[in-house]
Amino acid sequence: MTATIDAPSDGASVSPLAERVWETRRLSRALAEPLSAEDQVVQPMDDASPTKWHLAHTTWFFETFVLKPHLVGFRSLDERFAYCFNSYYEAAGPRQPRPKRGLLTRPGLDEVLHYRRHVDAGLEALLKSGAPERHPRVGELIELGINHEQQHQELILTDILALFASQPLRPAYRPARSASRGSGEGARPLRWLDFPGGIHGIGHNGQGFAYDNECPRHAVLLGDFQLADRLVTNAEWLEFMADGGYASAAHWLSDGWATVNSKGWIAPGYWEREHGEWRQMTLGGLVPIDRAAPVCHISYFEADAFARWAGKRLPTEFEWEAAAQGLAVGGNTLGSGALRPLPAKPAALTEPMQVFGDVWEWTQSAYAPYPGYRAGAGALGEYNGKFMCGQYVLRGASCVTPEGHSRATYRNFFYPHQRWQFTGIRLADDA
Repeated sequence: MTATIDAPSDGASVSPLAERVWETRRLSRALAEPLSAEDQVVQPMDDASPTKWHLAHTTWFFETFVLKPHLVGFRSLDERFAYCFNSYYEAAGPRQPRPKRGLLTRPGLDEVLHYRRHVDAGLEALLKSGAPERHPRVGELIELGINHEQQHQELILTDILALFASQPLRPAYRPARSASRGSGEGARPLRWLDFPGGIHGIGHNGQGFAYDNECPRHAVLLGDFQLADRLVTNAEWLEFMADGGYASAAHWLSDGWATVNSKGWIAPGYWEREHGEWRQMTLGGLVPIDRAAPVCHISYFEADAFARWAGKRLPTEFEWEAAAQGLAVGGNTLGSGALRPLPAKPAALTEPMQVFGDVWEWTQSAYAPYPGYRAGAGALGEYNGKFMCGQYVLRGASCVTPEGHSRATYRNFFYPHQRWQFTGIRLADDA
C-alpha cells in the first residue's frame, strides 16, 4: 500500500520522531485507498465508525492537543470540525453522538483529506521549529498522537470488516491470500507450559512510550500456573459447538447466557453456514473456515464459556504479562499483510507461540487501575481512566495491529459482549 502526503517536501533530513509521524500519517491514507468514497462514510453499527471519520478524528487529535497549544499562529481550517470529530473528550467540548457518525456526509471525503493536509503542514512547521527537542512535553504529545492514530488504523480495518460483512455482495477489502503457515486440518497439538509463581513486577518500566493505564509498575503475587503454548483453533471451537456449546447454559455466565439468547449467537462473529459448511467473512471476503487458524471474533462471554467447557480457565492479565516478559514482540501483525489470523508455526518448546499477533487474547481480569494510578489533568486525562468500569483486559496484538504498537505491558480493553474486534483465546490453568 502506498500513499502520498504533502509533508515534508523540501528534501531536508528529518528527526526520528518526524519520520514516525509521516510514516503513521501515510499508513492511514494507504489503508483507506482500497475503499470507495461511499465505503468511507457508512457506519454499520454503533461500535464501529466510518473510515472518513477515523481519518478526520486522528487529525483533530493532533490539531487539538499538539498544534493549537504549541504552534504559534496556527489556525484551524474550520472550527466546526471539532464538533464533528471529537470522540469522547468531554473537556474538549460537545460532539456528534457516536451512533450517528455515519450521518456526517459533510464535510466530504475531499474536504477531510484537505483537512489532513492542513494539519500535516502545521505538524511539519512545528517539527522543523525544534519545539519537540526544546520542550519534551511537545515531543510526548506528538508520540501520543502517533500511537493514538495507530489505534485508529486497527479500527479502520475492524470497522471496514463489520461494514463489508453486512453487505449482500460480501465484498473483499483486498483479495484473500493463502495462509503462509499451512491450513486445513493440521493444527499443532496443544501443549502446556509451566510458569513459576512468586512476586512479579507488572507494568511499564518507564523506558519508551506507554499509555498511562500501563503504569505505575508494581508487584503482584502469583501462584504457579500453566498457559497453553498456542491459541485455541477453529477446529477446537467447532468441537465446542458440536457439543452444544451455544445451546446449553451449563458453562455460561448469567449475563453471557442472556446475551447468547438475545443476540441469537450460534457461532463466532462473521461465521456463516453455507451448503452445510461454515465459512467466515474476512477482509479477503467470504472464505472457508481454516481449521488450524486461531478462532477469532469471540466475546469475553464466549471465551469464558469455552474455557469452562474445556475444564480450564482464562489467564489473568498478570499471568499473561509474566509469561510474555522477555519475548520478542513480533508475529502476524499488520506488517505481515495477511489481514487474518494464521495457524501457529513451530516454536521453541519452552515458549508460548502467537503471543503478539493473530488475535487479541481475552483475560479474566477486569479493566481496573493499577495501585497508585492517577488519571492526568484535562481532556487527555480522559484517554483511558474513565473507562475503568465494566470492561475486561485483552493482551497481545492482532493481525491488524500496526507494527511497533504493542508490547508486553499493553492493556487493551473491551466490554464482555463485544466481538467485532480480532479477539480470541489462550487457555490457562493452575499448576
